Amino acid sequence: MTRTFWVGGNWKMNGTIASIKDLVGQFNAGSSPSDVEVVIGAPYVYIPLLADTLRKDWAVAGENCYVMHSGAFTGEISPEMLADVGAKWVILGHSERRTILKESDDFTAEKAAKALESGLKVVLCVGELLEERQAGTTQAVVNRQLDAVIKVVKESDWANIVVAYEPVWAIGTGKVATPAQAQEVHAAIRKYLETSVSPKVAGETRIAYGGSVGAKNCKEISQQPDVDGFLVGGASLKPEFLEIIGATQ
Repeated sequence: MTRTFWVGGNWKMNGTIASIKDLVGQFNAGSSPSDVEVVIGAPYVYIPLLADTLRKDWAVAGENCYVMHSGAFTGEISPEMLADVGAKWVILGHSERRTILKESDDFTAEKAAKALESGLKVVLCVGELLEERQAGTTQAVVNRQLDAVIKVVKESDWANIVVAYEPVWAIGTGKVATPAQAQEVHAAIRKYLETSVSPKVAGETRIAYGGSVGAKNCKEISQQPDVDGFLVGGASLKPEFLEIIGATQ
């Protein structure tokens, strides 16, 4: 089973019009392998700018969405609104939303179902806290996060989901899961999808790794058989992102 390598950037709450124009200019002038799918997640307010100026072989993602298409939900953004301004993807369940904003597994799953129903593709983030890894409950935590989504989406929906495994203790800390640690969890996720959804979904779903990914470590991690890409934070705000996209070349 050949899975197209996928690399996503997550800009989080960063960027200005000027810095984005400069970075997009560098990205547009750079080399991007035709066999790698690239997506950039940007703050809501910059999605139209990015959709208009970013190279057309890359796609744009929102970094979150709500569960309703419209209504009296001050400050929220619907999947339909994201699509309307040029987004094709949305990042959901990131640990910063789970831990800082206390978003539950079920709420994340509800958002994923709504986004898929609205025609967006979903980057579903899962991962454990440091204390959960130390307690030996990594896979139980990840399975619980996956379970919430498995219960509310159709089997066919998984064709439009990328699972991003991000050990929370490695996000923005400079600490990185070893290639063996990443492979171990990715393989377990694939096995869980096989038993909980279907062998077809397990074989076809791309599982990306996130957590202080950079140009120095991306090649070794990309060689693991169950690592199908990366979700990149800080390095996606730098020209270095182009090197990460080329990790498999």
